[in-house]
Amino acid sequence: MKTVIQRVKYASVTIDGKVTAHIDQGLLILLGIATDDDRTAADWLARKAAALRIFDDENGVMNKDIQEINGQILVVSQFTLLASYKKGNRPSYIHAAGHETAIPLYEHFIAQLAALTGQPIVTGTFGADMKIELLNDGPVTICMDTKHKE
Repeated sequence: MKTVIQRVKYASVTIDGKVTAHIDQGLLILLGIATDDDRTAADWLARKAAALRIFDDENGVMNKDIQEINGQILVVSQFTLLASYKKGNRPSYIHAAGHETAIPLYEHFIAQLAALTGQPIVTGTFGADMKIELLNDGPVTICMDTKHKE
């Protein structure tokens, strides 16, 4: 699994001209699921995202997690995070999981994140053509890859 986690002042998803999801301060998590991903990867990623201390404390130091600021989380599926661009200029998505694998793992990741944070998770619509609007705060953007844990 690959993810791009952005600290935001707000974020929203629009589908067919209608806002279908919106959060205020919190995390926008773009999630890409690979063909060989499993629940173990989803669990690890959910734990890391829930505990990520990237919000400022009273001294302006990134020392607080999402729960400490009472923030919200928006998760959006994004298969293009699995793009292979080694050959040519047109990305290949051969490493991106198909719906039969990706949807259950996407839902499991969301459920784990909700359980860890004790709050409902706002989501995009899996497989939809979505327009994402956000105000990145900082900017703070963290990329995580379950196959290259750093």
